Amino acid sequence: MSTLNKLALLLTLLLIASVAESRFLGYKKATTPAPTCFTPYGVQSGETCFSIKKKFDLSDDAHFSAINPNLNCDGLFVGQWICISGSSN
Repeated sequence: MSTLNKLALLLTLLLIASVAESRFLGYKKATTPAPTCFTPYGVQSGETCFSIKKKFDLSDDAHFSAINPNLNCDGLFVGQWICISGSSN
């Protein structure tokens, strides 16, 4: 086996070992538990986050935001599912 082939083999083994080691050492991305939605609601024409909160008497803005973590109130669209009751874990 030539020196160049041995070097290529050694580099390949080092790369494989480093990838495997990173998996075994627990390099994991942080995860946050997803909220649980008990009652989904489909947005109707002309509705806003404010009108929906008023319609369902949702006075706690922090809880509404927690159960709808990725909701963009400026970009609501008809048929979009939002959560009107749930657990934010």
